[in-house]
Amino acid sequence: MNTVRHLTLPLRRQHTQEDAAGYILWETVTESRTIPVDQAALVLCDVWDRNWCRGANERLAPMLPRMNHIAAQLRDAGMLIVHAPSETMDFYADMPARRRVLDAPTVTPPAPLPHVDPPLPIDDSDGGCDTPPDFFDTLNRPWKRQDPAIHIDQDRDAISDSGSELYSLYRQRGINTVLFMGVHVNMCILARPFAIKPMVRIGIDTVLIRDLTDSMYNPAKRPYVSHETGTGLVVDYIEKFWCPTVTSAQVLEELAR
Repeated sequence: MNTVRHLTLPLRRQHTQEDAAGYILWETVTESRTIPVDQAALVLCDVWDRNWCRGANERLAPMLPRMNHIAAQLRDAGMLIVHAPSETMDFYADMPARRRVLDAPTVTPPAPLPHVDPPLPIDDSDGGCDTPPDFFDTLNRPWKRQDPAIHIDQDRDAISDSGSELYSLYRQRGINTVLFMGVHVNMCILARPFAIKPMVRIGIDTVLIRDLTDSMYNPAKRPYVSHETGTGLVVDYIEKFWCPTVTSAQVLEELAR
């Protein structure tokens, strides 16, 4: 087992500041933060076995081995790994990792604090799929479970798609920082009940692993840029208004020290 007890990570955020000529500019700032491993969790958000959009599946596939690797490394270092494939909890009903969450003493989350929430920099009103003629069938969702490429350790991990369930587990474990990876950065990563916005609003520190995510964005929609640029714009948005980000390489480098 990895003996790392703390992760000192270079967390990137963006702030406005006034330059020497009096113009307001966005500045990228990297600040080092030390996070006790046993007081943090890694959440894999909606890493489903199949998405309704072919492009989304094809972009997720090459990320899966690295997601699994970083989860394994953080698990061995003592961090809680949370698998959060939304709308698939019935598949996991009898598994120990699911029971681990349900058995945690219930703790009522605090009232959400107000937080500035500007509109996204991309238009995802069409669902964001860039490989037509894919379509969303609300009656027959194609996802049934988390992608099997991601290992679930039934002795140590947790499974939940509920913000209140996970808040109770976090309080039981003394967890106050949550790292996120998975999909999609403009939708589920931000807005699921267990995700960045709800956690920030109840006082949980959050960090996005920015290279292990993707967006649902169709370049035919505003702001009419490539898919990769659209994803980058959402990452910028998160750094400006919600939480800092880090790369998986920076996390793995710290684990290896």
